[in-house]
Amino acid sequence: MSTAILTGQPVPGSSLEGDLRSLGFDVRVATGTGDAEALLAAVPAGRRVAIVDARFVGHLHALRLGLTDPRFPAAAVPGAVTAQPAARQALARALARENSAAAGGAAVVTDNLAERITAALDADGIPVHRPELGTLVAAVPTDPQSRNEARQAVAAVDDEAVRLRSAVKARDGFFTTHFISPYSRYIARWCARRGLTPNQVTTASLLTALIAAAAAATGTRGGFVAAGVLLILSFVLDCTDGQLARYSLQYSTLGAWLDATFDRVKEYAYYAGLALGAARGGDDVWALALGAMVLQTCRHVVDFAFNEANHDATANTSPTAALSDRLDSVGWTVWVRRMIVLPIGERWALIAVLTAATTPRVTFVVLLIGCAFAATYTTAGRVLRSVTREARRTDRAARALADLADSGPLAELLTRIARRVSLRAPAYTALVGGAVVALAASLAGYGSWWPVLGAVFYVLQSPLALARPLKGPLDWLVPPLFRAAEYGTVLILAAKSGVNGVLPAAFGLVAAVAYHHYDTVYRIRGDAGAPPHWLVRAIGGHEGRTLLVTVLAATLTAAQFKVALTALAGYVALVVLVESIRFWVAAHKGGAPAVHDEGEPA
Repeated sequence: MSTAILTGQPVPGSSLEGDLRSLGFDVRVATGTGDAEALLAAVPAGRRVAIVDARFVGHLHALRLGLTDPRFPAAAVPGAVTAQPAARQALARALARENSAAAGGAAVVTDNLAERITAALDADGIPVHRPELGTLVAAVPTDPQSRNEARQAVAAVDDEAVRLRSAVKARDGFFTTHFISPYSRYIARWCARRGLTPNQVTTASLLTALIAAAAAATGTRGGFVAAGVLLILSFVLDCTDGQLARYSLQYSTLGAWLDATFDRVKEYAYYAGLALGAARGGDDVWALALGAMVLQTCRHVVDFAFNEANHDATANTSPTAALSDRLDSVGWTVWVRRMIVLPIGERWALIAVLTAATTPRVTFVVLLIGCAFAATYTTAGRVLRSVTREARRTDRAARALADLADSGPLAELLTRIARRVSLRAPAYTALVGGAVVALAASLAGYGSWWPVLGAVFYVLQSPLALARPLKGPLDWLVPPLFRAAEYGTVLILAAKSGVNGVLPAAFGLVAAVAYHHYDTVYRIRGDAGAPPHWLVRAIGGHEGRTLLVTVLAATLTAAQFKVALTALAGYVALVVLVESIRFWVAAHKGGAPAVHDEGEPA
């Protein structure tokens, strides 16, 4: 429950009290500033409080945007200001000062108490969110004529139509914008009117995708067709959950994590379903399925690392970025550029159509070609931006990149040694180490010790790029290069074993490790910091896992290697899932700030 304190002279016939109650507010009327302060003190500390001028005229959705968004400790629209528990003390101080000034007979600039409180919060350094209202009206008329004009402006704009439009992302892919959002927004409204939450819709999307994966695993043409249809339905629900969150302002830390995590679970479970279905038909495509997961995960790490390195960088003067901005001003180039990177909408539509019309092998081959082109295009553009810009990266960015590197105890020890003896190397040295271990695994036969020697070189070399703060132009490449080295080594060694079941076990291991890496990203994005250090040490870090897998391949038979990979996958999955679920549930229950990510990865 939230509490709204109405101040000022009530207006006969106003629907303001009813509007506030419809938004979940318990309405109380203050006869003056002192009364408002007393009413505020009587509200329990854990409640949101709003101070609203009784003369307010505006759309209900304007009030909703200004007073109910859970992402911001304080927010305001003209004539109304709100504070969540985190900003309650600042609100109380501002109101106390106003009461003292009124008692002392001080002159006021405006008789709108809500506006004065908002200005006081700004002066105290409290960030006050002011939502973009667009055509929506929010005003405090001071005379009958201006009140009549404000009411006419309210009547001229359909706030429900505005609310539906704003439920859709401002920036999205071509397929999502033109083939999903035109009707999914109405599904979101239907869900909102029936009290459904975004998390429930997210869960429904996950279940639908898992059923799609199960249908693909049947290996029949009917199963493949059903899988394609269900995958599209899952994506519709995936769009609906975010639109429902925006439509009803139901944002939460847990919801953002579920939405992002379930997207990865859905896609990679579907890959596994396709591989199982192909095996039923006598075609082993597990290497392609694992390759698709490796490529897609590395693409995401490139996105995450580049964004973290540059989200608060200063003095961006890249001509490449300027060219990109000019291209975005030409309508058709915007859609072409969004499509060729195969964002989630285009990618899932491609997978669904190919599943229904072709075979799993064709689906994976086309997917790999498309994703490889998209990865080359985006990474090349980001490299050009990085080498042609003049920017200073912050300590926070360097820390985030170091956390994304996922270095274990071996790399930590060697990094400390490298710093003491001033051994440093540029970011691309991570490419050298990864290339050596991958090349050794590729050229040597299964059971050879050459991959182990390559892994030892990788372990010894990897700390060199981390011996200094990761503030260089291309230092954001370090985490994706480590990911490519680790995942690629597991893929190559599993494929070299030549025994049925090893590649599925490797798929499980990479999926578990990738989950840990995604979880790290989502924690950093939510300003919660990286996972606890004991967790990274417990699962060995990227260099420890890479070395362990090469040693297992050199010392075990192929059948034993399958068992070892399965056990390792189970161990990593158990440790990271338990800690991840514990953290996110605790953050949700502990009242962590709500988040909502509009920049869903490709």
